[in-house]
Amino acid sequence: MHQQSLRSCDRCGGQLSNYNTETLCFACTRSRILEEHTPIVPEHVWLDPDVRKALTAWDFGRASRLIRLRGTLRQDDMAQLTGLSQAFLSMLESGSRRLTNIDKIVQFLAGLGVPAELVPLPLPRTTVKEAQQQPDQFAGDADPVLPWTTARMVAALDTAVGGSAMDRRRFLTASGIALTAFVNQWDIAETEPLHRTAGGSRLSHELLDGLQRTTDSLRTMDASDGSGTLTELGDAHLQLLKGLVKQTSYDEATGRRLAAIIADTAIQTGWFVFDSGERDRTLGYLYAALRAAKASGDVRLGAGALSYMAIHGYSTGAPHNAVTAARRARERIKQLGTPALEAMLLTRQARGHAKLGERQAALTALGRAAELCAQGRSEHDPEWLYWINEGEIHGQAGSCYLDLGDARSAVASFAKARKALNPADHRTRGLFLSRASTAHIEQGDLEAGCTTAHEVLDLAENLQSARFDSHVTSMIQQLRPVAHSPYAQDVLERRAAMAAAGSRT
Repeated sequence: MHQQSLRSCDRCGGQLSNYNTETLCFACTRSRILEEHTPIVPEHVWLDPDVRKALTAWDFGRASRLIRLRGTLRQDDMAQLTGLSQAFLSMLESGSRRLTNIDKIVQFLAGLGVPAELVPLPLPRTTVKEAQQQPDQFAGDADPVLPWTTARMVAALDTAVGGSAMDRRRFLTASGIALTAFVNQWDIAETEPLHRTAGGSRLSHELLDGLQRTTDSLRTMDASDGSGTLTELGDAHLQLLKGLVKQTSYDEATGRRLAAIIADTAIQTGWFVFDSGERDRTLGYLYAALRAAKASGDVRLGAGALSYMAIHGYSTGAPHNAVTAARRARERIKQLGTPALEAMLLTRQARGHAKLGERQAALTALGRAAELCAQGRSEHDPEWLYWINEGEIHGQAGSCYLDLGDARSAVASFAKARKALNPADHRTRGLFLSRASTAHIEQGDLEAGCTTAHEVLDLAENLQSARFDSHVTSMIQQLRPVAHSPYAQDVLERRAAMAAAGSRT
């Protein structure tokens, strides 16, 4: 009997049924026919006096119903935003259930994007001594509700680059309330014009060109070799940029361009910090980047900062933050005609959905990302987003499938990513290959998993990235239960030899 060859969905990479003669799986066909529905609470809802009154009274059942009605949302939309079940939300609105758990309250508020000033974050009871030891949510100029002035942009940079460990930790890295507060203020806050006519040398466009080239070079070095010691270089570059803000003279147009370079550099340096494993410091840079992006007037840079906040969210156990950040960024740039930027944001949103176990939402976001990527870059897409391509989309799809427990589809997507990725982007290739190895192992194909693992170790010999190292460690852990296999033994022995050689250098 002739056996049909396996076919994959052109959109999501999943295996097609032998009964399906089309090129798309049934789920992708359905999501393509239906208009993508990405719920978001409109800003006008937070101005409604009844909504504000319900939130002030902590009447979350009435607040949920009012927000849903004023925002023209369904209970399914509310469930998707908050991560609470539709059944629970129905009982909450009817008054038969109450929302009293602190973690669930934070989840509810953060998921809906409730402005932080409308609901004081309820905290567990603490002793006086404990209260004295706990830092405020935001330190001084870091508070997002304060006016977004040039001075506070510089202060945020000071906190990120030169502040004490305690100052850095004053940014709440886990709570959705902190992220939501910054996102909302970035969206609605007014900024003062960025210009300086006092004493000091005139800031030239030639100097700004050189400063932008430095940031671009740091980005290229990171992609090819890993973050390594780039954090120090990024910090030094930010210090120079900060000095120019304070000590040179410039008109408003030049000041906006300087702020754009600061935002770009702060985003990139925050990424270096994250990739180096110092995740508690990362958000300080990204919050400073949001302030600089606001001062520059370039909403695309703000979306870029939010995209890295999304990575931080789904990588640190806060996938709701990833969905919130990516969705809000998409809302702001949807009229700009930037398909590559929106595709990138959709992959971040998809990773958040996958971490939450929301398969259909993840696949819908990935499908739309693939469609936008296929359109190619537009003249409005930012130059710093040169790396988004078909390989990146397939690689993120594979990562989503792995998070969803679908190893077979993950293997198929990673195989497509391997063919389409930029060969010079060693770290991204290494990350996706390490996940591909894990997917092969979970699928039961030990030989393929170990063959891929050797490719990962080839890259590990030259890459300096704590994040990549953690992926390699996870991959190795997958092999320990099958250490008796000759394939696994070769990989484990090679890894041990590499570790021993590294300890001697």
